[in-house]
Amino acid sequence: MPEPQPAHSPVAPLTVSVVVPVRDDAASLRACLRALARQTTAPLEIIVVDNASRDDSAQVARAAGARVVREERRGIPAAAATGYDAASGDVIARLDADCIAPPDWIASITRSLNARPDVAAITGTATFHDGPPRWRRLGAHLYLGAYFVSLAPALGHVPLFGSNLALRRDAWEHVRWAVHRHDPELHDDLDLSFHLGAPWKLRFDRSIELQISHRPFTSASALRTRLGRGFRTVFVHWPRELPWLRWRRLIAARRAARAAGRGLPRPGRHQLDAPSDRPGRAWAG
Repeated sequence: MPEPQPAHSPVAPLTVSVVVPVRDDAASLRACLRALARQTTAPLEIIVVDNASRDDSAQVARAAGARVVREERRGIPAAAATGYDAASGDVIARLDADCIAPPDWIASITRSLNARPDVAAITGTATFHDGPPRWRRLGAHLYLGAYFVSLAPALGHVPLFGSNLALRRDAWEHVRWAVHRHDPELHDDLDLSFHLGAPWKLRFDRSIELQISHRPFTSASALRTRLGRGFRTVFVHWPRELPWLRWRRLIAARRAARAAGRGLPRPGRHQLDAPSDRPGRAWAG
């Protein structure tokens, strides 16, 4: 079976669509878009997914020159998937509305993917841009370290971090109907990791760094919600994706690829058949 081939050669310039889901966070979105306007490598487009906001998030996005797509179903899984569906670039880069990207963020993404044409998705690291100054780097690294270390054994590869990831659009098109976009109580980045990770290659690149907000970590209830969604995201993929079964398939795919002298094979039908519903209506503006 032929392997998944990136749509572009390693030397061809990659076009990048940036997707920013937002719900009632106009002030943070304004700062996020201001940072994206200062990129040394300009994106093909910036898509802001207005997740049924009641504030002026959509107006802020349009004023900054972003394309606005509205998703009425609440939840990051639905909003992120709608943004990915709308993207037209070779690469889909994702960050949250309360993130601040450095000027070389997009350049770092394209450089990393050009260097590894066999990689379908990459994820980076982060520091906090708010909260106690002494905690901003250490706290973020402890949080992300725990995330990567705890989930990599279950997945058999690095998990994607939703506030700082990029994937090739052709990879998204293979799994777009398989992700659980209908469930607002899942972590969409971890769900995407389950669907992309075998047989596609995912990579962590610490040179791709941005700033995130520590707001989700300021209350015990918010932390409980994040943990609960994490467990739910893992359990919804069981029993098929139990770690030992997933590792067995991943090892078999890699052995087959080595024996054939080429990259990993295309996903099988189990990755393309959708357990989730089709996306609801979305509006572009």
